[in-house]
Amino acid sequence: MEPGNDMKAHSKTYGSFIGMLKWAIPVIAIITAIVVILISG
Repeated sequence: MEPGNDMKAHSKTYGSFIGMLKWAIPVIAIITAIVVILISG
Protein backbone atom coordinates (compact mmCIF):
# COMPACT_ATOMS: atom_id res chain seq x y z
CA MET A 1 0.00 0.00 0.00
CA GLU A 2 1.13 3.53 -0.71
CA PRO A 3 1.50 6.07 2.07
CA GLY A 4 -1.36 8.56 2.50
CA ASN A 5 0.70 11.72 2.14
CA ASP A 6 2.85 11.62 -0.99
CA MET A 7 4.17 15.19 -0.99
CA LYS A 8 6.14 14.84 -4.23
CA ALA A 9 3.06 13.83 -6.21
CA HIS A 10 0.97 16.45 -4.43
CA SER A 11 3.44 19.22 -5.29
CA LYS A 12 3.54 18.17 -8.94
CA THR A 13 -0.26 18.08 -9.20
CA TYR A 14 -0.64 21.43 -7.42
CA GLY A 15 2.02 23.02 -9.62
CA SER A 16 0.32 21.92 -12.83
CA PHE A 17 -3.06 23.06 -11.49
CA ILE A 18 -1.73 26.55 -10.68
CA GLY A 19 0.02 26.73 -14.06
CA MET A 20 -3.21 25.89 -15.85
CA LEU A 21 -5.15 28.37 -13.71
CA LYS A 22 -2.74 31.18 -14.66
CA TRP A 23 -3.72 30.71 -18.30
CA ALA A 24 -7.39 29.81 -17.85
CA ILE A 25 -8.45 32.90 -15.88
CA PRO A 26 -7.25 35.50 -18.44
CA VAL A 27 -8.68 33.47 -21.33
CA ILE A 28 -12.07 33.24 -19.60
CA ALA A 29 -11.96 36.98 -18.84
CA ILE A 30 -11.24 37.82 -22.50
CA ILE A 31 -14.03 35.54 -23.75
CA THR A 32 -16.43 37.08 -21.23
CA ALA A 33 -15.47 40.61 -22.30
CA ILE A 34 -16.02 39.74 -25.98
CA VAL A 35 -19.43 38.24 -25.24
CA VAL A 36 -20.49 41.26 -23.17
CA ILE A 37 -19.36 43.64 -25.95
CA LEU A 38 -21.25 41.61 -28.56
CA ILE A 39 -24.41 41.55 -26.46
CA SER A 40 -24.36 45.24 -25.59
CA GLY A 41 -23.41 46.37 -29.12
